[in-house]
Amino acid sequence: MPPAPTRFLDLDGSRFGIPTYPWGWSKHFDPDLGTKAQLRAQGLSIAGLEVAAQLMWASTRSPRRDRVRTANLYRPSLARPVRPMTPAQERALSRAHLARHTCSECGRVWDVYLPTSNGRQCPPPAGCRSFEAPEREFGRSVAVAA
Repeated sequence: MPPAPTRFLDLDGSRFGIPTYPWGWSKHFDPDLGTKAQLRAQGLSIAGLEVAAQLMWASTRSPRRDRVRTANLYRPSLARPVRPMTPAQERALSRAHLARHTCSECGRVWDVYLPTSNGRQCPPPAGCRSFEAPEREFGRSVAVAA
């Protein structure tokens, strides 16, 4: 018989140090709690926030010996909005994405990310052999926003 989820219920934090709820139960006890992913989806940052509570659940995917996983919970009411990216950050991100889409051998740009496992080259089975290499004129190259 699987263990009861109430073994993870610790409202005052006496057993686990901070208030602890079983998976999916936190919204019933305190609706002003959310995980890092939930706050990010709302456009909020956890920078500077302290952990308000935690979720705990039994999982066979846990690397721990006791097969228990945890997730920290934060207060969205205290979170700040995520800072917008600067133009320099946007340019750097677009260059990084372009590099992940560009074949390292022939320079062809693909619609998908090229994996590092094959050296960021054109996908098998044909690879770069089935495509013509891009023509490059002397003194003229493709420029990326600087």
